[in-house]
Amino acid sequence: MRSIWNGAISFGLVSIPIKLVNATESHTVSFRQIHTEDGGRIRYRKVCELEDREVTQAEIGKAYEDADGTIIPITDEDLAHLPLPTAKTIDIVAFVPADRIDPLQMENAYYLAASGAPAAKPYTLLREALKRSRKVAIAKFALRGRERLGMLRVVDDVIAMHGLLWPDEIRVPQGVAPDVDVTVRDKELDLADALMDTLGEVDIQDLHDEYREALEEVIAAKAAGEAPPEAPEPAPGGKVLDLMAALEKSVRAAKQSRGEEVGEEAGEPAEEAEVRHLPRGKRAGAAAKKTTAGKQAPAAKKTAAKKTTAAAKKSASKAQSSRSAKKTASTAKSTTKKTPAKKTASRKRTA
Repeated sequence: MRSIWNGAISFGLVSIPIKLVNATESHTVSFRQIHTEDGGRIRYRKVCELEDREVTQAEIGKAYEDADGTIIPITDEDLAHLPLPTAKTIDIVAFVPADRIDPLQMENAYYLAASGAPAAKPYTLLREALKRSRKVAIAKFALRGRERLGMLRVVDDVIAMHGLLWPDEIRVPQGVAPDVDVTVRDKELDLADALMDTLGEVDIQDLHDEYREALEEVIAAKAAGEAPPEAPEPAPGGKVLDLMAALEKSVRAAKQSRGEEVGEEAGEPAEEAEVRHLPRGKRAGAAAKKTTAGKQAPAAKKTAAKKTTAAAKKSASKAQSSRSAKKTASTAKSTTKKTPAKKTASRKRTA
């Protein structure tokens, strides 16, 4: 690996010649800017605004722009004479427990390689001292035009250094936390702990950049003149209304993914989280109308049913009255007809 900085580690009166090597690399897929009409590359040219002409890299230097717009040229010779002991030295200032370092401070990572055979012994001494103490070294060093803070630790058999932000470069998270009072119950915490335990640990080596892989598939398809793969349908957004049920469902899903028993036979509740999908845009009005109509429909049906029942009863009553009237009339008529016959028979006997 190519070194990006050569210097020494200052460890008290011990000086260890080292080379600084990048410990990480980027696998990000990069794009070029093009002219969409003809596919031509878009390039940037460095032009001197006073002469209005393009200049080469050899003609470009550094300068500081003052608040009033004054340009103050700064040469490499000026930087070489900076009164800093860290210009070519990683100066260790303290050894502290690793948990004293806030991960928010960590920046780029580097490997420190011993430069030459004479550096092997002091390099190994520092490495073993760090291992046995279980501490990290805090150091100052200068790189790319400014002094930086660093943390030295052991990775396998190599001393690694993490660039650190200065404490005043870490912003205070004011206004970031929720500004409402929330009470978390012990049962909810117990379920969250159970979910954490069920998910278990993961081997970082098994994780990979799925976005980059999908992007590479799209590029390969376009290069072959094929249609790019279609994206899966995104899961509909929703609002979890029952946190406990959601936690319980998450625990069951995690156990299922690991092949563990879930459900009633495992002594777990069978309830599922209630999720209500939030209406968006015009759907909100439609949903509201649908809900109102849904509420009104049963009432309308009930009212109509009542009216129908009343009408039916009234019709039945009329029909019954009509039948009674007809029966009475028929009985009266029959009686009227029979009475003269009886009188006639009586007269004949008398005669």
